Amino acid sequence: MSKKLLLAHAALLGANFIFGINYVIAKGIMPDYLEPRAIIQFRVVGAAIIFWIVGIFAPKEKVDRKDLLKIGLISFFGVALNQIMFFEGLNLSTPINASIIMVSIPILVLVFSHFFIGDRLNQNKIIGIFLGFAGAVFLILQSGNFLLSSETLLGNIFILINASSYGLYLVLMKPFMVKYNPITIMKWVFLFGVIYVTPISFNVAISSDYSIIPLNIWLSIGFVVLFTTVLAYLLNNYSLKTISPTIVSAYIYLQPLIATVVALSFGKDSLSIEEVIAASMIFIGVYFVSFKKKRIFEK
Repeated sequence: MSKKLLLAHAALLGANFIFGINYVIAKGIMPDYLEPRAIIQFRVVGAAIIFWIVGIFAPKEKVDRKDLLKIGLISFFGVALNQIMFFEGLNLSTPINASIIMVSIPILVLVFSHFFIGDRLNQNKIIGIFLGFAGAVFLILQSGNFLLSSETLLGNIFILINASSYGLYLVLMKPFMVKYNPITIMKWVFLFGVIYVTPISFNVAISSDYSIIPLNIWLSIGFVVLFTTVLAYLLNNYSLKTISPTIVSAYIYLQPLIATVVALSFGKDSLSIEEVIAASMIFIGVYFVSFKKKRIFEK
């Protein structure tokens, strides 16, 4: 494996580790201290400011006007629509439902990649995606049941829209990550994101009662902005320079596994044989998508 490819996979591991522990860290913020749209405003504005400051020290690049218009559209899917739909959907659904629907992203990316950027479907990718999906769903269901009811229907639809929009974002972003520096792309993506989310989130953000927020919650908010938004988005997009959106999305299957490991390390869970089986399926699935080159039924 080349150094560039190794770095790309390391970036993906880092990004999904952050996303995995984010479930634990961000859990205490909403809705007791801040509403979802206030968090979205913090995330997007904070990330935009950080990326534009970092951009001062990054290599100077001019983005073509036609590319800028496309990046603006991609930002709508990757920053605005996916974050709003996820938080609003989670508010109307359940964490178990949200987690299971979210692990459909690699399947959606597999399909989108085939039709939008000509990424070939092959046997190993399909086997890997569905092995990872089965393992992730099996792991998530150890914590509860998937609910199909009229009370969760709208929330489930919102989360499915979120998953679809993020999957489309990964696929459409690939050509731009090959063409430009990741910092250049990210600063424009989040600037457009600020334009999209501010009209619907700003009033909620300024009307929040910040006097009741203790230090540990401020630290959690800082983690969500700096690590979950800035660093994880950057690492994911950096990996897109080298590897396909399908491989990038397959690492999403590691998130429930990482969340389980974090829970185990804090003594909030115990390891079961079902979790070992689910973890094995996830690792084998990611291996097939990421590393296996030959068809498994070839002689």
